[in-house]
Amino acid sequence: MSGRALLMWDEAVTKYDFGAGHPMDPVRLALTMGLVRAYGLDRAVDVVAGKPAGESTLRLVHREDYVAAVRSASANPRDADQAYGLGTMDDPAFAGMHEVSATIAGQSVGAAEAVWRGEAPHAVNFAGGLHHAMPGSASGFCIYNDASLAIARLLELGAERVAYVDVDVHHGDGVQAAFWDDPRVLTISLHEHPRMLFPGTGWPEETGGPGAGEGSAVNVALPAGTGDEGWLRAFHAVVPELLADFRPQVLVTQHGADTHFEDPLAHLAVSLDAQRLVQEACHSLAHEYVDGGRWVALGGGGYAVVDVVPRSWTHLVGIAAHAPVDPESVIPSSWRDEVYARTRQLGPGRMTDGRTPAWRPWEDGYDPADRLDQAVLATRRAVFPLRGLLA
Repeated sequence: MSGRALLMWDEAVTKYDFGAGHPMDPVRLALTMGLVRAYGLDRAVDVVAGKPAGESTLRLVHREDYVAAVRSASANPRDADQAYGLGTMDDPAFAGMHEVSATIAGQSVGAAEAVWRGEAPHAVNFAGGLHHAMPGSASGFCIYNDASLAIARLLELGAERVAYVDVDVHHGDGVQAAFWDDPRVLTISLHEHPRMLFPGTGWPEETGGPGAGEGSAVNVALPAGTGDEGWLRAFHAVVPELLADFRPQVLVTQHGADTHFEDPLAHLAVSLDAQRLVQEACHSLAHEYVDGGRWVALGGGGYAVVDVVPRSWTHLVGIAAHAPVDPESVIPSSWRDEVYARTRQLGPGRMTDGRTPAWRPWEDGYDPADRLDQAVLATRRAVFPLRGLLA
């Protein structure tokens, strides 16, 4: 193992473009890589372009008829079959859709392979984290579910325990569905309450398939308006104890930046500074509970494409590289010039929102009148006893 993290990057991923006006603007990927370079982080990691996922790899999760439908829509977007979720408002078909989606999937699969084989302790694919795609349909801006494919590849290589932690504001429904009955995979999702937000799933009572799958799915449904203190309290009240019990051989995490208070598609109020603390926590948990610290970190949602996403995921790359970016640092003017040239917007000036997040540990006591505490307790009561843990 070289000791250097991998950053999976191929300029082709910026072709994942649903068209003008769609929230999933690929400029967020270009600007993130630009900020990574501006801070010199591309010299602190090994930058690698993985191979696009081939048919046999895609079939680890996705149905043959669905892959064929994506290929067809990619060649003839006007003929996209909406029965497969293609050609819809959320997932418009576009030329080359299959190729770029397979490229993104291949980056995450390549990251998982490298970490499993000991070629690197950590790997980041911030273009990935497309967690809504189902085995037989596109959903929520996601064509191929690269997170599920990475996990399935790890299982194929012999992994017996893989943990998936998803802190996107939306429920990680596609990954949960892919491994609903599989006790080898523990899926944990912290997200805005399904009453308030797409995809309408992720209730605490969703705990895995009957029999062997029971207790393999964990969902924390956060009240709208949850800010730094509550978000961090919920994370630390659930995730570390479960990972300590499960002892995964690989930790896969999804870091959608759409929990941020500036994000236009959701209703949480989390700062960049709290996002960075959760990234640091995932890194620490990998070193504490995973052999060799094997950690695959993915991007995900995030629609404040200038002010939030590039800063959040640049922090993620720095943390994985063991070269964290100083939150108080002034962002290089070269990157702000790039922002203006690409978007005609002014970029942020520092790598912080100016917050110093703190949270009250769960062990300090439960407040029955607090909606956040009610949500955490609902999750613990639903799933912890199934795993032999105290709620």
